[in-house]
Amino acid sequence: MFSRLLASAAVVASAVLVPFAQPAVAAAPSVQITRIYYDSPGTDTRSNTVINREYVTIKNTNRVNINIGGWVLVDRSNHRYVFRAGQIIGAGRSLTIRTGKGTNTSTTLYQGRGWYVWNNDKDTAYLRKSNGALADYCSYNSARTSYKNC
Repeated sequence: MFSRLLASAAVVASAVLVPFAQPAVAAAPSVQITRIYYDSPGTDTRSNTVINREYVTIKNTNRVNINIGGWVLVDRSNHRYVFRAGQIIGAGRSLTIRTGKGTNTSTTLYQGRGWYVWNNDKDTAYLRKSNGALADYCSYNSARTSYKNC
């Protein structure tokens, strides 16, 4: 009987000394949506200049370049922008995707649209990898401001 009590006490003592396992924390995505400017300043005139004030910024948080060719930026209404094959986002760099038309550079891309994409009150931007996996998303639900930092 004494040996059973001693064995039970040892089991209880060892359980107390072993720390509880911490739940796994989801790793931050390597490419993140950092800002959505969904309500361009001024009157919605549908001019290219005003449409280009509507944009999404994404950032590569890695120390290496990432090929985002074939990735898709999409909203709740399924307005899709597919990144061209071989599109690179540099290590630690940001890339702005404007809604209207313009000449692509290493830091700014243009969707080539003639109308607005992002709703002025609420919407969600999804960034999906070429295999369809969700890389990141950002939602907003406010007509009080013009942009959302994600």
